[in-house]
Amino acid sequence: MDSDHNPTAPLPEAPGVPGTNGGVRVDRADRMVIRFAGDSGDGMQLAGNRFTDAAAIFGNDLATLPTFPAEIRAPAGTLPGVSSFQIQIADWDILTPGDRPGVLVAMNPAALKVHLKDLRDGGILIINKEAFDERNLYKAGFESNPVEDGTLSGYDVHAVPMQTLTKAAVKGTGVSGRAVLRSKNFLALGLILWMFGRDTKVTEAWVAKKFAKLEAVKNANLAALKAGYNYGITTGSFARQIEVRPADLPPGTYTNVNGNAALSWGLIAGAQLAGLPLFYASYPITPASEILHELVRHRNFGVKTFQAEDEIAAAGAALGASFAGSLAVTGTSGPGLSLKGETISLALMTELPMVIVDVQRGGPSTGLPTKPEQSDLFLAVWGRHGESPLPVVAASSPSDAFEVAIEACRIALKYMTPVILLSDGYIATGSEPWRLPDIDALPELEAPLASGPNAGDRFLPYLRDMETMARPWAIPGVPGLEHRVGGLEKEEVTGNVSYDPANHQLMTDIRAWKIANIANDIPDVEVDDPDGADLLVLSWGSTFSAVRAGVGNARNQGASVAYARIRYLSPFPANMATVLSSYRQVLIPELNMGQLSRMIKAEFVTPVLSVNKVEGQPFTSTEIANEIMKVTGQ
Repeated sequence: MDSDHNPTAPLPEAPGVPGTNGGVRVDRADRMVIRFAGDSGDGMQLAGNRFTDAAAIFGNDLATLPTFPAEIRAPAGTLPGVSSFQIQIADWDILTPGDRPGVLVAMNPAALKVHLKDLRDGGILIINKEAFDERNLYKAGFESNPVEDGTLSGYDVHAVPMQTLTKAAVKGTGVSGRAVLRSKNFLALGLILWMFGRDTKVTEAWVAKKFAKLEAVKNANLAALKAGYNYGITTGSFARQIEVRPADLPPGTYTNVNGNAALSWGLIAGAQLAGLPLFYASYPITPASEILHELVRHRNFGVKTFQAEDEIAAAGAALGASFAGSLAVTGTSGPGLSLKGETISLALMTELPMVIVDVQRGGPSTGLPTKPEQSDLFLAVWGRHGESPLPVVAASSPSDAFEVAIEACRIALKYMTPVILLSDGYIATGSEPWRLPDIDALPELEAPLASGPNAGDRFLPYLRDMETMARPWAIPGVPGLEHRVGGLEKEEVTGNVSYDPANHQLMTDIRAWKIANIANDIPDVEVDDPDGADLLVLSWGSTFSAVRAGVGNARNQGASVAYARIRYLSPFPANMATVLSSYRQVLIPELNMGQLSRMIKAEFVTPVLSVNKVEGQPFTSTEIANEIMKVTGQ
C-alpha cells in the first residue's frame, strides 16, 4: 500500500553513514521528493526529465508532476511565469509524486515565492542567489531579500552563485551573449545528481545526442553539468548526500513512460492486435498534442497521422478512415470534444468503430489549458444530441493508459461503436516506470469485417450479431457489399432511410441496448476491503494515485476503509449496484464539482459523499486521508 509516511513531518535526521565521496556523510531515505522550480525559460522541465531518467535507470520507483504556466510566455520573473517539475523517488513501490518536497531548487525569487509554502520543515533549499536582485525581488512581491532577512531560517539553505559558475564553466565553448546563462539548469541538475549519488553519464549521453548538430550548445551544457556536480564535491556547504536505493520491483524490462506516450503505444498495439492500419487525426490542443507527436514517430507500424485544420475536420477525417477500414482515432481536450460532438453522433448513427481520446484540462472555454481537471465526464457520457449512449472508459495512471487504449479499441471494434477514452493533464505529462508487457500475452482483437453477402445473395448492413448487436463492417470497394450510410435514421436490417415512428423507436432501443450489454463484457469492480469497512472510497481516472495512497495513510492511522477504482464509466460494471449497496457510506473524490457522484446517485439511488477540487492541481494523499478520517470520525 502506497503511503507517504506522514508527509507533513520534518525530514528525519538519519544517522550519518560514511560515504565514498571524500568522507561526506550519506543519509539514507526510503523516498524523497525533489522539486525544480524557475521561470518558464529556465529549463526546469528539461532538468526534471533528465533527473527522472537518471533515477529510472538507477532503479528507483518514481512518479512525476510537471506543472506549466497557462500563458504561452508570461513576463519573466513573475509569479504566473513559474514552471516546476516534481519527482518522488523511492526504494519501494509508490503511486504519487509526493505531497511536499524535501528538496526545492528555486532559480529565482518568483519560484521561491510560489513554492516555499510546500517545502517540508527542515527541507533542503537550493537557491540561485544571484537572481535575488532588487528587480527580481520586486517582480516576485518581496519587500526584502528572503535569503538575508531570516525568512528561510527553518530550512537547510544553500545559496549557490549559479550564474557566475555557469559563465565560468561555459567559457571557451563557443556560446556567447545571453546564451551563456541558458545552461544554468544543467548546473543545477549536476548539483542534484551529486546530492543523490547519481552518475552523470546518462545525462551526458542524452546531451550528446540531443545537441549533436549544435556543437557549442552541447559543450556548454556538458560543461555546466560537470561544474554543478563538481560544486557539490568541492564546496564546504554541502555536508551530506542522500541515498535512495533501487526499488525492489517485479523482474522485467522497464522504461520510463508518460501518459500520452503510453496511450499512443496502446493505440498502436490495438491496431496491430486487430490487424488493421491505425489512423489518427487531430488538431493541436494542450495537453493532447503530444499524442500526435508520438504517433508520427511510428510510421514503421503503418500508422497514418493527419493534423487537420480544426477539430471538426479531424473528427470527420477519422470517421472517414473508419468507414474505409482503419482503426480510427481522434484526440483532443474538452473544447475540442464539444466541437466533435456532431461527428461523434454521426459515428454512432452509422455504427462505425472509432476511439475519441479526451485529455481533460481545466475549463470551461480556454480555462486552464495546462492544468488537470476531470470536468468532461458529463460531456463524455451525455454531451451529444438525441439519444446517443456511448461507452466511456478512463485511464488512471500513465502506465494504465496503455491497457485502457487497447480496451477502448477492443470495445469499439467488437461492438461497432465510437468509444470515448478519458485521460487528463496529470496523466498525460506525468511519468512512472512501466514494465514492458509480454506481447504474446496480449489478446487478439477481432473486427466484424464483412466478406460477402450475408442474406443469400444480398448484403444487409444492419443484420446484427445477436450476441453483441454489432452490425457487419463493410469496407468500400468490396464487390457485393454496397450499402448506404449517412446521418438519417436507418431501417432495421436493410439500412434504408426510414421515417417510420416504430422503426425509430426500435433502432433507438437497439443502439441503447447494444451499449448497455457491454456491461456483461467488462470486468467486475474489484474492492480492496481487508476488514469489512463501512466506508467505501471510489476513484476514477487520475485521482487513483492520490486516493489509493490516501486510503493507505488513513489505514495507517487506524481508519477502517474500503477502496475501489472504476475504469468503466458508461456502462458501469455489472456488479456496481451490489458493491455500492454493501457499504453504509460511499466517498468519491473528484477534480470536478461532483459529476460521478451525481451519476451514481441518479442510477443507483445511493447516498454519496463528494470531495471536490477544481484548483488546477491534483489531490494529495494527505488531503484524501484527512477527508477519510473526518468521515470515519477518527
